[in-house]
Amino acid sequence: MAAAGLALLVAACVLSAHRTRARNDAPCQRSQWNNGYNTFVKRHIRSGLPASLDVNEWRNYIKNNGGCDRPTQSFLDPKDLDRVRAVCSSAGGKTFKENLCISQEPFSFVTVRSEQGTCGIRNVVRESKHLILACEVLENQCVPVHFEGNPKSAKPSNNARGCRDPDTKGHAPNLKATWPWLLSAMFVVVCLI
Repeated sequence: MAAAGLALLVAACVLSAHRTRARNDAPCQRSQWNNGYNTFVKRHIRSGLPASLDVNEWRNYIKNNGGCDRPTQSFLDPKDLDRVRAVCSSAGGKTFKENLCISQEPFSFVTVRSEQGTCGIRNVVRESKHLILACEVLENQCVPVHFEGNPKSAKPSNNARGCRDPDTKGHAPNLKATWPWLLSAMFVVVCLI
C-alpha cells in the first residue's frame, strides 16, 4: 500500500513538472512566461540598428548591445512595432500551427548570422518574408513572445482562421499528451493494480 502511495506521489510530481513546460496548442492563450513580450521586443525590435548591411557595423552593434551568444538573430524596424503586434490579431495574422501566427503581409527585416559566443559575423541579410510569431496572452492582450524562423518562406493559408478569433480569449493552455506524460500515467495505473 505504501508503494502505491509513493508511486502516485512520484507520478503527480512528474505530471506537474511536465505541465509547467507545456506549450500552448493554439495562439492567444494565457502565457506561462510573464516576461515573454518584453524579451521579444528586447531581442527583435531594438532602437539604433545599423542602417547598412556592413558586417563591421553589425559586429560592433551586437557586441555593444548583447547577443553574441545567439547564432541567428532577426531585427525588425521599431517603426513596425504596431504592425508586428497586429500579427497576433485577426486583422494582421492567421493561425499557423500550435501557438504560432503568420503575418498576412510580408515584413522587411535584417537577419544576422554569427559565430556563437565570439561576435564574429558570418553574414548580414535583408529579408522580406511573412513573420511567424508565437502569440500568447499577457495582461489580457495577445502579444508576440517568440520570433520563429521562416526558412521555407511560408505564406498564410486563405483557409486559416484569424490569429485571435473571438472564441480564444485567453483560455488556459491545452496540454498535448506526450510520451513522458503517457508513461507516467501508465506507471500510476500499473502501480495501483
